[in-house]
Amino acid sequence: MGVEAGAQAARARALAVLRIRSRALAVALLPAAVAVILLAGAVGDRLEGPVWDAARWVMTPFAVLVLLAAAGIALVVARARPAMSPTVPVTEEAAPDLYRMVRDLADRLDVPAPSAIALTPDCDSWLEDRTHPAHAPPPAEEHQDIAGAGRQAHRRHPAAPVLVIGSPFLWWMRVGELRAVLAPVIAGTGPSAHPDIAAARRFVRGLDAAVAVASEPRRDPVSRAVLAGVGWVARLLLRSCRVHAAELERGVAAAAAERAQAVDYGLRIVAQEQVGLAYAGWDRLLTRVALPAWRMGRWPSRLDAGVVAALTELSRRDRLAEGFASRLGERPACDLLEEPGTVDEAASLLAARLFHGGPAGPGPDWSPVDWSEYPDEVVDRKWRLDAARLHRVLDAMGVRPTTGPTAPATVAPTLSRVLDHLTDTAPAWTAGNTGATGPAAGSTRSGPDIAPSEAAGPPPGRPDPLDDEDLAGTTAPSATLAARLSAELAREEAAPSPAAPSPASPAPDPAALWDDRALPLFPLQPPRTARELLADHLTAMVCCAAMDTAGATPGLDWLDGPTLLIDGERTADLAPKVLILIEDGDATPLRVWLSQLGIRPEKPVRLG
Repeated sequence: MGVEAGAQAARARALAVLRIRSRALAVALLPAAVAVILLAGAVGDRLEGPVWDAARWVMTPFAVLVLLAAAGIALVVARARPAMSPTVPVTEEAAPDLYRMVRDLADRLDVPAPSAIALTPDCDSWLEDRTHPAHAPPPAEEHQDIAGAGRQAHRRHPAAPVLVIGSPFLWWMRVGELRAVLAPVIAGTGPSAHPDIAAARRFVRGLDAAVAVASEPRRDPVSRAVLAGVGWVARLLLRSCRVHAAELERGVAAAAAERAQAVDYGLRIVAQEQVGLAYAGWDRLLTRVALPAWRMGRWPSRLDAGVVAALTELSRRDRLAEGFASRLGERPACDLLEEPGTVDEAASLLAARLFHGGPAGPGPDWSPVDWSEYPDEVVDRKWRLDAARLHRVLDAMGVRPTTGPTAPATVAPTLSRVLDHLTDTAPAWTAGNTGATGPAAGSTRSGPDIAPSEAAGPPPGRPDPLDDEDLAGTTAPSATLAARLSAELAREEAAPSPAAPSPASPAPDPAALWDDRALPLFPLQPPRTARELLADHLTAMVCCAAMDTAGATPGLDWLDGPTLLIDGERTADLAPKVLILIEDGDATPLRVWLSQLGIRPEKPVRLG
């Protein structure tokens, strides 16, 4: 460890953590020491009498119990598997140039090189200690579903931490920028290699893992009681170490930043701007582009490549981003990989699993989609399925088809049917209004016809479709339709898919490197409210009418997601007119917009 002030401060905090561990051990050994003294006094005929005999009879069993409890707690702490970030492993065979660059950086910084490299579908980079035996890599055949990342390293207990790199960085950043960004991260291997800091970190991670083990639900009352005691002790020790552990990490970060100042300092300032830009593009791509596809059972297989397209589009629209696209002429960092497309596919699948909770591998209801197929396979299909759901709900509510001289002769789904139903002059739905203008007022069905799920309320985690705050300010027909759509979508999501393969065992795999029982680990957005669902379905119906009657086409906007293209130009003024119809019951702005674009609302549309 170097002479940086941060490194010395980190070592001091590590010693404080180890002193807490020593004190806990001393407390556990104290009753045994007292019992040994009492027994030794009896052997030497010095501590005799009824009082000393009673003390020996009390302290000896108590010391044994304390030792057994301490041994059990130590065993749980030692064997509990610390949390590990889900990543895509990248071996040296899969990225020799990347490993060469990392080792060159480590040599220039005079620190140990990371033991391995892994990618994460996030805009961040860090060092992760995977020296615990449970984190040893499984056999190579178990990694066939992850990007062909090559053979696993032969060393099962690497001494140095693993370098985790955000996959969007590899595609958006240039090689020099990536080197500048990784310099302070790699510099952290120096303080991490110090024995005191490594021991303190292992102790804190073991306590954290023990708390997680104790928090797992169990039916056996005996094990539940025993682990409750283990969890109490582990939490007590964690609270004692909290301040020292936080200051330890700050000291390590400060020491790494100080050591890395001499390496590409000027370039690192420019590269930090690219970090923020990449994060903004990645977040927009996931929430606006990838999430609609995930909800359709499709996962884009080139998310990292999509970041480049999204940020290039941003640089074209935003003057503040001018000049960023000119960097694309330099060598991208993804060229350091032997097969960037394969690694991108693995990172994209992991992103879908983490942020949406999708399956671990492709299947009949979970298939990849290429960006060129996205408009037809995702956008068009999404709009038509939403439009079909909207008309199913209208049928269940007893809403009659459009009548009039321009209505079609057959009972076919039309946009006019929806517009006529939502056009309303009655009082708006307000908070606390549960009377005739409430969501239940629009129903023409009798009690037995109402689905049980509508009366039972929303499922856990989904907003109440009758939430006053959500539907406040909307018309009565809008509130009714929004509530019914929310209930219908909840039923569809709760129904098991017949094509989905059922796992052989619902129990988690004990050999898995991370716990996947609580997916998604990082939900992108809260569940959509009833108002948002109605707006999405009404927009989808308008888009279907535009495609079937005006020759519009579905498109992909890298920053806004699914978009409607008319004569090759995206329409950006539809959302305000949809909201006016939902909130005010006024369809005039939307009808004028439809007329200007030549969209025929009275014509039937093709549903999904």
